[in-house]
Amino acid sequence: MLATLIQRAVMQGIPLLFGSTGEILTEKSGNLNLGIPGIMYVGGISGVIGAFFYEGSLAAPEDANPFLAISIPLLCSILGSLIMGLIYCFLTVTLRANQNVTGLAITTFGVGFGNFFGGSLIKLVDTDIPSISLTTTSNFFRTTLPFADSTGWFGKIFLSYGFLAYAAIIIALGCSFFLNRTRGGLHLRAVGENPATADAAGISVTKTKYLATCIGSVIAGLGGLYYVMDYANGVWSNDGFGDRGWLAIALVIFVIWKPKFGILGSILFGGLYIIYLFIPGLALRTQELFKMLPYVVTIIVLIIVSARNKKENQGPQSLGLSYFREER
Repeated sequence: MLATLIQRAVMQGIPLLFGSTGEILTEKSGNLNLGIPGIMYVGGISGVIGAFFYEGSLAAPEDANPFLAISIPLLCSILGSLIMGLIYCFLTVTLRANQNVTGLAITTFGVGFGNFFGGSLIKLVDTDIPSISLTTTSNFFRTTLPFADSTGWFGKIFLSYGFLAYAAIIIALGCSFFLNRTRGGLHLRAVGENPATADAAGISVTKTKYLATCIGSVIAGLGGLYYVMDYANGVWSNDGFGDRGWLAIALVIFVIWKPKFGILGSILFGGLYIIYLFIPGLALRTQELFKMLPYVVTIIVLIIVSARNKKENQGPQSLGLSYFREER
């Protein structure tokens, strides 16, 4: 039972890890992107659109090419998420719009975008069930290591996931290394802390914010793709994401803006989110209370971090503030 709980927690936590890693990279540049839930939604539906038309072009499921079945949804998801990141950057960096309002607008737009095209695809398949099943494509995303089933609990906990789960961990570790051990990461953190000083030192604030936010959006969008193609077995249904995008933003605070901590934090959040399923006899109301646990834990961590008032545990100093170069 413990092995099953950990496995389910990891699967539940991977979308959060993608979202939090992308948001940490974005926030380190000083951009507060509350549009992550919408970007994850667009990343998911973009991959679904690519997979839907690819499967529609096949005479039979057996004709599917593994490379195309993975690369087409993957590229569509990346493109959709990138466009959302560019829209956010254009509004907040170029036009200097309020970041909080823009992020919320991106989330609203992203969810509406996903529901519109998701509903349109559902009408195309003419099904009585309000969902789309992309089993052929999903099977390639969910392919695990061939010896995972023969290694008992070890394989169940560590080897029973699709490639995107391992990619999420690698990306989180890579972002941590980039932020703390490279010149580019130093420049990025400098822009997030004090853009005027970074600008005076010859660092392009606009370029840095654009790159960090767009790459962060792409990473977050992969969380949406993972949720649909792996966690949900290739089934898309409108409004099926729940509050996972907001949980990813909460996770950023929980791991105090450190991507490597996000790996364990996402598993913890995933476990807290589904722990009620492993407690027999819970009433529906009690189940909803258990779903609040990740947010409660985040609030507690936020209080503790704020009370200690350590600079290294705080967010970037210019987080959420637009940079006006003429005021430098």
